[in-house]
Amino acid sequence: MEARANIERTGSAYVGPGEGRAVWVMGGQLLTFKVTAEQTGGAYSLFEDTVPPQHGTPPHIHHREDESFYVVEGEFEFSRDGETIKAGAGSLIYVPRGSLHAFKNVGAERGRLLMSQTPGGLHERFFEEIGEEATDRTAPPVVIEPPDLPAVAAKYGTEMPTPPAS
Repeated sequence: MEARANIERTGSAYVGPGEGRAVWVMGGQLLTFKVTAEQTGGAYSLFEDTVPPQHGTPPHIHHREDESFYVVEGEFEFSRDGETIKAGAGSLIYVPRGSLHAFKNVGAERGRLLMSQTPGGLHERFFEEIGEEATDRTAPPVVIEPPDLPAVAAKYGTEMPTPPAS
């Protein structure tokens, strides 16, 4: 069988291993666009997230879309509305819109997640704005000034609550 190149057109897609547009986000996570909202008629977006040990996302709430995480490799800890979930390879975590959630790679090695958002599109624009194009997929760029995550997230319907003062 002949190997196919990265093929994109409305209504269908093929993105091979290691392929897809990639950006560096959140201090070292390599996020690869696998299927975009444009390809799915806005139905959903799908990303592959390669997460270094002890990295993840801050607590946040999506007000416009639902999100799912499928653990491909590694050990992760998810928080969802006050619940803590330890998840290894093969685990799926679904987070409906309006739920406070976060995740962290708690393993000793890089982990990989597939992340989908329904409907699609907002996450794509968010990641494009906070990320830096991955010209080198082996090492993240040095970030001089990180973006104001709460402000950028708010533009795309995501709230990052301020932790209570201690």
